[in-house]
Order: sequence, then C-alpha cells, then structure tokens
Amino acid sequence: MANTAQSKKRARQSEARYAVNKARRSRIRTFIRKVEEAIASGNAEAALAALRAAQPELDRGVTKGILHANTVSRKMSRLAARAKALAAPAA
Repeated sequence: MANTAQSKKRARQSEARYAVNKARRSRIRTFIRKVEEAIASGNAEAALAALRAAQPELDRGVTKGILHANTVSRKMSRLAARAKALAAPAA
C-alpha cells in the first residue's frame, strides 16, 4: 500500500493511465475486428474501407505507447495482404 504522498499520487496517476490505455486498446481491437469481419464476409470494398479506417488508429496506438511499432507494422501488413487478395479476383 502506498504510504508517502508521492507514492499515493503515483498510484492515482497509474490508475488513470491504465483506464485511458485500456480504452485505447479496446478501440484499436474494435477497428481490427471490423476489418476481420469485412474480410470474412468476402466484401472487398468494405474490407478496404475498414482497413483505411483502422490504419490511423493503429498508428496512434504506437505514438501513445500502447503497441510496439513492429507489432502494428506486422498487423497492418497482414491485414492489407488479405484485403488485397480479396479484391484481386474481382478486378
């Protein structure tokens, strides 16, 4: 348990940051899920639109320190490849 004023303040700040980070992480997962669902439905246009919406959210996760840059890069690359493969047969 926090005893000093400084440690009490750090505990409060930690709780606040945890709540913000949790909300951001949840938001990012929602955007990824929308892309996954669009790909699963086979709708190339919706998948590409969802991917374009998800990209800034993922990038924001990196700048805010929620996710590692390489993790986001890998996720975006894999999602983009799947969306592109979905769109290729139609074109």
